[in-house]
Amino acid sequence: MIISIASGKGGTGKTTVATNLALSIDSDVQLLDCDVEEPNAHLFIQPTFNHTETIYTPVPEVDQKKCNLCGKCNEICQFKAIVVIGETVLPFPELCHSCGGCMAVCPEDAITETGRELGIVQKGFCNGIQLIHGKLRIGEAMAPPLIRAVRAFTRPDQFTIIDAPPGTSCPVIAAMKDTDFVLLVTEPTPFGLNDLKLAVGAVKLLNIPAGLVINRSDIGDNKVQEYAREVDLPILMEIPFDRRIAEAYSRGEMIVEVLPEYKEKFHRLYHNIINLAG
Repeated sequence: MIISIASGKGGTGKTTVATNLALSIDSDVQLLDCDVEEPNAHLFIQPTFNHTETIYTPVPEVDQKKCNLCGKCNEICQFKAIVVIGETVLPFPELCHSCGGCMAVCPEDAITETGRELGIVQKGFCNGIQLIHGKLRIGEAMAPPLIRAVRAFTRPDQFTIIDAPPGTSCPVIAAMKDTDFVLLVTEPTPFGLNDLKLAVGAVKLLNIPAGLVINRSDIGDNKVQEYAREVDLPILMEIPFDRRIAEAYSRGEMIVEVLPEYKEKFHRLYHNIINLAG
């Protein structure tokens, strides 16, 4: 089973929920940190990494001697990643989405593919948790291909938790797509409510069952709870605003280790997810 932990905005506590949930499950579990622009689950899990792999994405390379400047590659590319300028075909690798369309339509077979580095994927273990995360190359804008590379390590025989990026853009969709359940994490503030609505809209488009965790639940007002009832989004857990939790987080410690009573709460969250996902 694969669950994705997501939110409409950053700072709501996705990684806190993901890491503590992983540590509370009484079996081997995979934790995939797909927030490849700033992965931080490893700061809490503290695994020993034993595998590092550089990930590349295919981009076009043009043989100018074969090219007849027909412009078909320019016409098919929706992202203007390859253009005909004067007597030259000029690729822009940073804009390329690696669809291969330009290579397919070239009548002279003048276009081949070469690799552009996206970043790295690392794999490690600690306390029965297999942690896999991606690190996007500095300056790289294309996160979804690296997220898909992280997800390619998913093992169907294990319970898998995906720590998705914040927001509702393409990287989040790449992390949530084809999962069995989405656990949304929010906070009871106007910003939290606004971005929760965006996240719920994205989950409904993907037609994935979902539940909600409200972090710092005793601040703000009850508008998040009211909205959850309106859209039939079950609230599976509420975490109060607690200085002890904040202090543990600041030290890179797990809630379930500092406050053992939370292990049962996260264990109950796990069983509720299993029941709702069917």
